[in-house]
Amino acid sequence: MLVDSVKDCYGTLGVVHSMWRPIPGRFKDYVAVPKSNMYQSLHTTVLYGNGQPLEIQIRTFEMHRISEYGIAAHWRYKESGGSKPAPSAGGDKTFDAKLSWLRQLLEYYFVKDEEFIRVFKGHSAAKTVHHGFAGGLLEHTLSVVKMCRYFADTYEILNRDLLYTAAMCHDIGKTKELSAFPDNDYTDDGQLLGHIIIGVEMMNDAIREIPGFPEKLGSELKHCIISHHGELEYGSPKKPALAEAMALNLADNADAKMQTLTEIFKNKPGNDWLGYNRMFETNLRRSSI
Repeated sequence: MLVDSVKDCYGTLGVVHSMWRPIPGRFKDYVAVPKSNMYQSLHTTVLYGNGQPLEIQIRTFEMHRISEYGIAAHWRYKESGGSKPAPSAGGDKTFDAKLSWLRQLLEYYFVKDEEFIRVFKGHSAAKTVHHGFAGGLLEHTLSVVKMCRYFADTYEILNRDLLYTAAMCHDIGKTKELSAFPDNDYTDDGQLLGHIIIGVEMMNDAIREIPGFPEKLGSELKHCIISHHGELEYGSPKKPALAEAMALNLADNADAKMQTLTEIFKNKPGNDWLGYNRMFETNLRRSSI
């Protein structure tokens, strides 16, 4: 079932469950918690007719384009303002080739590497600061991608496909920087190299496996990853020099800080001052309304 919005997805689910009895344990919410390849849909199984099980999938038209043709084809559709079909018709060979290279790079990890997918889905995004919980890396990455989509929709100077690829890959190095739970502590490579350098090395590993991957495109993608912390003192070897790198830095920083505030205010009702916070360099409290 294809609908217009996320709200309609859940509304339609309610209608389906009111018409037919859902089978317990057969509901999956991939809208709220997407798969590692950004697939989104609601899956439910109901008893239909004479008690026969019927699986129903509910998603938006945008989610459907991604599930059918891949994230890169979806960028092509958005880049054209919806005038080009999602699968390439061969009209823009240079653009299609660029998407093919980036699609192959994303699929190298997010589709074909089952071990990476398993680790990425359950990993944290940090040891203590933000998203330091199982699944935090996936949640943070999705939030950054969503913010980058807003930037790309608002500012025409941004190259959507480069920005989305960088957003999905910007923190993949954390899968090797931090150990798995319950330890969630820095590995030797995490201490010696850090997730930014590890992430760039992982990009190089994928690029070497893709014949003809353009050197300049590879450098621009790696620059976005290298500079996504924004400042040298925050661990980035380079400051953002591309518009896409700047957008990625803003999205990453915003989500990290808002999630940190969410964790600080958790279980602290009222609006009393909480004291000086070293990360934000200010005293903090909730708003009064």
